[in-house]
Amino acid sequence: MAGKWFDELEVGQVFQHAIRRTLTETDNILFTSMTHNPAQLHLDADYCAKETEFGKPLINSLFTLGLIVGISVHETTMGTAVANLGMDDVKFPKPLFAGDTIHVETEIIALRESKSRPMQGIVTFEHRAYNQNNELVCSLRRKGLQHKKPENSR
Repeated sequence: MAGKWFDELEVGQVFQHAIRRTLTETDNILFTSMTHNPAQLHLDADYCAKETEFGKPLINSLFTLGLIVGISVHETTMGTAVANLGMDDVKFPKPLFAGDTIHVETEIIALRESKSRPMQGIVTFEHRAYNQNNELVCSLRRKGLQHKKPENSR
């Protein structure tokens, strides 16, 4: 188990995740097709070249969200999470394209004991993703229900 127990986390703690990921055209086409998203912005290079300010297909933002959270799991919630409770304040300040490489950091923004589950707590994570030029490309806040360290392990 690599994740952290609720009681091992501190507000202000920042995790610099070691995994970096170069995004590919295949990632984008597969994810966009699997989720039945027909948006030309993700699938039609000719349309993007002629009709958009970007000049090429954008990486699907929902793929980006899933990848960012996935990259964070190993150091934060692997084996210690109960459930994902929600995401908010999602921002995409810069687009991502095939060939871009992202790296992710996670900051613990808030911790709250669960009122109904004495061996669990609610964690607010802020995930931030940067491209290869260290430009912020996505940020989001996510709440998760996290196990506390078992009594026999304390």
